[in-house]
Amino acid sequence: METRQKKAARDFKDITVWAFDLDNTLYPADCSLFDQIGARMGDFIAELLGVEPVEATKLQKDYFVSHGTTLRGLMEYHHVDPSDFLNFVHNVDMSRIPPNPRLGRAIEALPGRKYVFTNADRTYAERVLTRLQIETVFDGIFDVADADYHPKPREIAYDRFLGRFNVDPTRAVMVEDMAKNLTPAYRRGMGTVWIPTGSEWSSSGADHNHIDYVVSDLTDWVAKAAGLAD
Repeated sequence: METRQKKAARDFKDITVWAFDLDNTLYPADCSLFDQIGARMGDFIAELLGVEPVEATKLQKDYFVSHGTTLRGLMEYHHVDPSDFLNFVHNVDMSRIPPNPRLGRAIEALPGRKYVFTNADRTYAERVLTRLQIETVFDGIFDVADADYHPKPREIAYDRFLGRFNVDPTRAVMVEDMAKNLTPAYRRGMGTVWIPTGSEWSSSGADHNHIDYVVSDLTDWVAKAAGLAD
C-alpha cells in the first residue's frame, strides 16, 4: 500500500537513479535484526567504558540521537576505532531475514542505476543482500566508511553519495525507513519514499513536508514503479 503526502508528489517518470537504505528498508523491521545489533552495541559500550548495562544503553541511545549513529558519538568522545565497533556489533544471526527474490526482480526492472546508501559497513550490507538473495541487482553500495563515517542525516553524507556516483539529484529517488533521513535528500531535489516501521526513530521528522510517498510494502511499491504490477 502507498499513499501520497498532501503536497503534489512527483510521478518519478524521469528517475535514473534509485537509492535504497538497507536496514528496516530492504527487509521488514519485524525481523528484529536491530534488537541483536542494539544488544551488541550495549555490550561493546559496557566493556569499553566499564559501565553497567543500563548506563551503556542510555549512552547508546543518546549518541544515536545526537550524532546520527552510536558509532559517531563513540568516535568523537571515546576515539573508538570504527572497524572494531562495526565488526563486533554486526556479528549477528541473519536467519531472521527472509529471502525476497521478488524484490530483487522488481529492483532490477527499475529504469536506471540502483544503489544501497547505508549507515552500516559494506561487509554487513553484503551479508544482508546475500541473505535477501538480491545481491546482484545493485550497481554499488555507499557505506558509512565511504562517507568518512559521517552518517545520514548529516548533509555531507548525501553530497558524497551524489558525488561518488555522479548523480543528478533531480533525477534520483531516496527510499528510507527513517523520515528525518529523507530531509537532506529532499533539499537536494531528490524524490522521497518513506517506509514507516512504527518506531519512534522511524517517525522522527515525519511531520515535515518533505516526503513524496509513504509506503507500507516496499516489494509491491517497487514492482509497481518498475511496471511489474497493476
